[in-house]
Amino acid sequence: MTTSTHLVASRRFLPLFVTQLLGAFNDNLFKNAMVLFVVYNVYNSEAAEARFSSVASGIFIIPFVVLSSLAGQLADMRDKAQIIRIVKFCEILIMLIGGAGLVLAWMGVQPQNLSIGLMLLALFFMGVHSTFFGPIKYAILPQHLHDNEVLAGTGLVEAGTYIAILAGTILAGWIPVEWAAVGVVLTAMIGYATGRHVPPAPPMIEAQPLDWNPLTSSYRLVRHTLHDRRVFEAIMAISFFWAVGTILFIQFPPLAKNVLNASKEVTSLMMVVFSVGVALGSISVNALLRGAVSARYSMPSALAMGVFVVLFYLVCHRWTAGAGEGLLDVPHFIAHPGAISLMLALLGIAVTGGMFVVPLYAFLTTFVAKSEAARTIAANNIVNSGAMVVGALIAGSLTALHVPLTEQVLLSAVLCLFSGWLGRLLYRSERAAAALTR
Repeated sequence: MTTSTHLVASRRFLPLFVTQLLGAFNDNLFKNAMVLFVVYNVYNSEAAEARFSSVASGIFIIPFVVLSSLAGQLADMRDKAQIIRIVKFCEILIMLIGGAGLVLAWMGVQPQNLSIGLMLLALFFMGVHSTFFGPIKYAILPQHLHDNEVLAGTGLVEAGTYIAILAGTILAGWIPVEWAAVGVVLTAMIGYATGRHVPPAPPMIEAQPLDWNPLTSSYRLVRHTLHDRRVFEAIMAISFFWAVGTILFIQFPPLAKNVLNASKEVTSLMMVVFSVGVALGSISVNALLRGAVSARYSMPSALAMGVFVVLFYLVCHRWTAGAGEGLLDVPHFIAHPGAISLMLALLGIAVTGGMFVVPLYAFLTTFVAKSEAARTIAANNIVNSGAMVVGALIAGSLTALHVPLTEQVLLSAVLCLFSGWLGRLLYRSERAAAALTR
């Protein structure tokens, strides 16, 4: 039995795995149902669609910047399983709000700002939900798993996350919005039920007073965490990766509609391909490294990702869609001469991205004391979120400056170069540290 299959069958891992999978599924079912409905049914302007996509991404990210420090403190100083139960119960309440927004949008209730406002409010609180759950889903692994299982567990969590994104994205693009409203509430309820089976994970340090000031606590947390060179370089590399991902995900819906002349089902298909690719990359890098936590493949993965981004840009730049034929559905899109090249480039971006980022998350939980793992992930979330906000602002600014969506894709390729450089620095630091311990 392989390490991965052994873990999936273990109570030490399975309830957490299913709980986080359902949370990622629900995030994406709701978020994509909302964005696709607004882009395809409310707005009729490329600039307005891209702006809404940027605003939605920013609203979801803001809680990570403000609350990650508190989330990390709680996760290290309280029982992680108990926090999971509280967070998952809150998800039910959040999705009742979000589901109401989706239903009102489907009913065409005027003014539209009411339904959009409810959906964005729920999206913000789902960001809060993910902020408190995020540090736990990685930091709990070293506490429940053996040392030689952590990389496999991290890879499974990452792969499961993107499989869940895949499922949520598919449903969001294919089912009516009113069914999505029902689905997000039911999924939250099931997630709460599975979360109750996560084994206890008591704090490994004495409880300390919580710092409730988000500015000072975030600054102290990041400063404390980044004293280790390898952790600093891993966090910076992950941050550039998420900046790339944010820009691409903001661009997908308006790019599919306005550049590829494609329907929302095609947009969903593109996100599905991306999610499958990241899951494949997450699993394959674990096989290549044979369970070892190493940044050996970080630089080549990031550079390869940049190459695939350029190929994706070239296909989009040369894309021609028949005028006056309406939006392409999935069969007509697949029949387009450029569709296979486009999807292969997108798959390449995702696979290399998964190979790049998974070992870096494993770094963050194995190269620090287990008692600090959650705060390390929280510090990572703060820096990542800042990078994602910057990515969203850049995408929004380029749209405001009337830079074509296809040209904006090239920005992601430039960021991949920085990620590759940081991956190289991390691998050098890793080898230097290994040499000192010999």
